[in-house]
Amino acid sequence: MEYWDEEVDVLVAGSGGGVAGAYTAAREGLTVTLVEATDKFGGTTSYSGGGGMWFPCNPVLRRAGVDDTLEDALTYYRAVVGDRTPAELQEAYVRGGSGAIEYFESDESISFQMFPWPDYFGKAPKARLDGKRHIIPTPLRASELGELSESIRGPLATDRHGDPQPDYLIGGRALVGRFLLAMAKYPGVSLRLHTALVELVVEGGAVVGAIVERDGNRVAIRTRKGVLLAAGGFEGNDELRQRYGVPGVARDTMGPWGNVGKAHEAGIAAGADTDLMDQAWWSPGLIHPDGRAAFALWFTGGIFVNQAGVRFVNESAPYDRLGRDIIDRMNDGSVRLPFWMIYDDTEGAAPPIKASNVPMVETEKYVEAGLWHTADTLEELAAKIGVPADALTASVARFNEQAVAGVDADFGRGDEAYDRAFSNGESPLAPIVKGPFHAAAFGISDLGTKGGLRTDTVGRVLNEAGDTIPGLYAAGNTMAAPSGTTYPGGGNPIGASVLFSHLAALDMAAR
Repeated sequence: MEYWDEEVDVLVAGSGGGVAGAYTAAREGLTVTLVEATDKFGGTTSYSGGGGMWFPCNPVLRRAGVDDTLEDALTYYRAVVGDRTPAELQEAYVRGGSGAIEYFESDESISFQMFPWPDYFGKAPKARLDGKRHIIPTPLRASELGELSESIRGPLATDRHGDPQPDYLIGGRALVGRFLLAMAKYPGVSLRLHTALVELVVEGGAVVGAIVERDGNRVAIRTRKGVLLAAGGFEGNDELRQRYGVPGVARDTMGPWGNVGKAHEAGIAAGADTDLMDQAWWSPGLIHPDGRAAFALWFTGGIFVNQAGVRFVNESAPYDRLGRDIIDRMNDGSVRLPFWMIYDDTEGAAPPIKASNVPMVETEKYVEAGLWHTADTLEELAAKIGVPADALTASVARFNEQAVAGVDADFGRGDEAYDRAFSNGESPLAPIVKGPFHAAAFGISDLGTKGGLRTDTVGRVLNEAGDTIPGLYAAGNTMAAPSGTTYPGGGNPIGASVLFSHLAALDMAAR
């Protein structure tokens, strides 16, 4: 490179979990430039209602007297993930979170609290059924951030419906806000919106800088320590989804519009190896009047049926496992989109969903869009949604029998702790008996792709030979997920983003 416009120790691309890397680098005495491609900080992280992290045995949990061990947690994680990802990468994630939280909590601006959330594979060895491997950031009053609070993405009700910003930042917004607040103490930090990383500069096999683009202008930034790619996935890019075989479409992702894979493409062009590029963090998606299917969970009733009017899945399963089951059935042709949630009038015309993530709008808008239907009988409902009446009535009758018995012999709904997490530990099987009867259209959604650049245990990017590319790091959904094709527990996506951003910055500081 003959001419550099700027020079900095560390360049971080992405402002979700990447803020942890920028903060760590600044705290370690490095100069940092953080670039965000969109108009707001926070990425997909800021859309998380909980902002949780799966970090077993961290100081928050230890203070609460949790009797877990890292060996038990690692046994669980390895049993769930298997050999799909390197054992040392799995161990780095499971063991690393505790130290990261201890590091962060020594800053008065950053704090967390326990939020029990059951492990997603309750029958796996050493699963934590009480959920005490999970923490969330402490809510943050927006006024503490001042004008900066208006630069944090979300919440979804604001971005999708124009609702006013709340007085408190919670979940992922609180996590991002706390790191931005903590970074404000360090003069060597530059935060830039509307600035996308589009190219890495490689000299002698090492990444020595990057080209970023703002308003059509290209700026060359030299990096003395390294570049951290933590720019989310490529879920918003239909061309890349098709190239790598990711089911679903960009319209139905929960990732923000800027997640189009530019960091992935820059890393690949620089020689990075990739893995898991056909994978995402899945969920069923309630279809809204704008035509978009959006992540939904916490169902207090209802069953899912396919185009044949037949029930086909455990509706109370953890959302990624449920999403994968749906995709499997889409692949074999037994489920076409949309599929339908069938429910009764116990809670009224709206589907019994307590966490729709994107808030539901007025019932009549779903009705007008042909997404919600109501009928006095199941036979009439079947006609409205185009499924065989005899099959639908038989599916509901069989489910009702099992609900009364308290055992789902077909799909095991209620057999695991997570299935019962939203019903106070009781059976989630609720008979469909009170008319009129309703149907709501569902599709498949995702929380972002999880395939990306292969890394070592501190986030250094690897080439196809398995060697590190000096000066290049990745974290979060820009790296190939340590959890492989599974979702071991709530807080794994944000946890991996925060942890490997942190480890990458520590490694850069040590060089």
